[in-house]
Parts: sequence; structure tokens; C-alpha cells
Amino acid sequence: MLQNYTSNAAAIADADKYLYGNHARMPIVMDKGEGCYVWDLDGRKFLDFVGGIAVNGLGHCHPAIVKAMEERAHTMLHCSNYYYNAPAIQVCKMIVENSCFEKVLFANSGAEANEGQIKLARKYAVDHGHPERYVVISMLKSFHGRTLATATATGQEIVHNPKWYSPLPEGFRYAEFNNLESVKEQLDDKVCAILTEPVQGEGGVRPATQEFLQGLRDICDERGILLMFDEVQVGSGRTGKLFAHQNYGVEPDTCSMAKALGSGVPIGAVCARGDAAKTLIPGTHGSTFAGGPLACGLAAATLDTMLNEGVMDNAVKVGEHFRAELQKMVDKHPGVAKEVRGLGMINGVELTDNEIGPKIVDKCFEQNVLINCTAGNVLRFIPPLIASEAECDIVVAAVDKALTELGK
Repeated sequence: MLQNYTSNAAAIADADKYLYGNHARMPIVMDKGEGCYVWDLDGRKFLDFVGGIAVNGLGHCHPAIVKAMEERAHTMLHCSNYYYNAPAIQVCKMIVENSCFEKVLFANSGAEANEGQIKLARKYAVDHGHPERYVVISMLKSFHGRTLATATATGQEIVHNPKWYSPLPEGFRYAEFNNLESVKEQLDDKVCAILTEPVQGEGGVRPATQEFLQGLRDICDERGILLMFDEVQVGSGRTGKLFAHQNYGVEPDTCSMAKALGSGVPIGAVCARGDAAKTLIPGTHGSTFAGGPLACGLAAATLDTMLNEGVMDNAVKVGEHFRAELQKMVDKHPGVAKEVRGLGMINGVELTDNEIGPKIVDKCFEQNVLINCTAGNVLRFIPPLIASEAECDIVVAAVDKALTELGK
């Protein structure tokens, strides 16, 4: 018989006994959610500005997602990729018709989507007469996943610490984000692709400059190598466009998606155009679960809602309001709050030291507001894209109060 937990304490006691301890968790057990709010087993209500780490783009239990889930439960949850399924076709069509891409390849996560991009880039080089090209240049402070290849591509040693995971896969180099000269220093005849996030998420909510992304596009065109974007966190409407790079007018050859695409059910995708859309032929890459009817049914409902019900417009409008209010708060606390950064509904406040961030997160938790701290000293806000200005104001007030209570 399934255990029916009735309190945080009872559930956490079993969790500490049985659950692998590779995550540091807050002392609550999530029970249910609606919109931008969640409740724990003790009945405590929280305003959720973590959003499942940018997954719950439509919030919790959005009617369109509930309907899609019910439909899938009564029809089909899975079939193999030996066959077509209608939801997968619908998702591909919506992505292609609203982007520069021509084809979509499904995965089960952001890491798998980025792994797919890396494999695609290496095969592309071979197909175009350059088997010596296998190196991918990625950016310092980037984050691309937890598989061995995507962890190595990640420009943070803590993720791929050689003393834990050696030997690391070959073929990865790192350049400074927003520094074209640094990228050029890493170029040689072995490079097959450049990989970057248009907005670094785990690296501290750092938007790319127009000059940087356009410069990368020019470099790749000149050398005949692929430009690959990682939009696992910032795609699927978070910046007010379906893809963040659409804010810049710079088109990559391939681009990964995941996070909010499935509204809580794992799904990833590699989107490709030109010859990159013809590279992975049958037998060269695949997945048992990727592109199944359940995940794609929810992805189709997610995209339809985002594209046709004003969700992305809300992300732009509310995001601008949120950054303006955060800036007022920063101006009140110049000794500890340094800078506001963001685009749409991925926003951050850089702090002057690495110690106060977790304390602010804890103080906000005491006020029933969920936020997180990334890159050591950046408060990150990645709420549902349906969040209101009033809900943003609640978060700003909570952070402001936390800073005041900490004597800052």
C-alpha cells in the first residue's frame, strides 16, 4: 500500500532514510500547486518564483495542461519511434512555423538535447570533409548538463571536477562569455562548433550582447562551422519570444530546448536548419522515450497556449516592471546589491559577496516566497510566465525586507 504522508516531518524522515542525498533541499515537501503558488504537506502556501527551475512556464495545474494530461491518460502514453504520433508532429510544426528552423529532433532533457547538438556537430564536420574537426568551444560560467559530455562542455569546473570524473571526454575548450577576442584565441582547424547560451542562467543571469552573438555568427560562417545555442532555460517563451535569440535577430544552426517545453513532463529538443537539419540520419542518434505522445501532448498544449494566449507578451510586460522594481530596491541597498540583469522573465540581482545570497533565500522562505541563488552571488527569479506585476511586487518586498533584517 502506498504511504500517505500527512506532514512535512513524516515525509522528510523517510526521505532522509531512503532518498539519495545528491541534492540539498529546503525543509518542505511540495504537495500541490496552482498558478504561481504551491502548498506543502503542512498546508503552508508559498509564492513560487523558482518555477521548477524555469520548468513551470504556465504555472501549476494550468487548465490547458490538465486537459492535455487527461487526454493522454485516456488515449496513449507511449509508442516507440518506429511509428509516428500526432502530438510529436504538432510540436515540430509549431516550432518550425515560429522560428528559423526546419527540423526538430526530440530528446528527454536539456542535457540530452545538448548532447545531441554535440554529436550533430561532430558528424556534420565529417560529412563535410573535415574529420579532424571535433572540438566544441563553449563559454566560461556556462551550464549545459550533467552527462559526461555536457558537463565537460559546461564552463564550471565544479560540474566536471577532474578529480571526480577523469578522464573527461576530449574536445572541449572554453572562452569568455561576451568576449569575441577570447573566442578567437581558441579557434583552430580542429574546431567544429561554438556553443553558447544567449542568456547564461546558472552562470548568473547574464544576457549576451548583440555584438557577441552576431560576432559568433560571423565567425562560424567564415569558417564553415556550426553555431549552436543552448536555450534549455531561456527558450519556450521565457524572454518574451519563443527563442531568446529571436530578441537579437541572430540565427544559429542548431538550438536546444527543454525546461518549460513540457510544463513539468521531461522533454527536450534539438532544432536545426540548413545542412545541420540533414545530418543525423537513421541509426546515428535516437532515444526510446524521446518524442513520445505524453511529453509531446503536453508540449503541444504548452506551445499553443504560449503562442496564442498572450503569455509571452505578459513575460515582456511583467519582466520590465519587475526589473524596474528590483532596480529601486538595489538603489536602496548599494552596499550589498550591485546590479539587476535579465530579459523577459529570467532576472537576477548580483550581490557584492557570496555569503549573503543564501541568507536572503532563507529570509524570503520565512516570508513564504521561494527564490534561489545561483553562481554564488546572484539572486535568480525564474517564475511562471503568467506571473503578475503584483506578485513581482511581493517578491521585491520580501527581498527588500530580508536585506533590511540582515542589516544591509
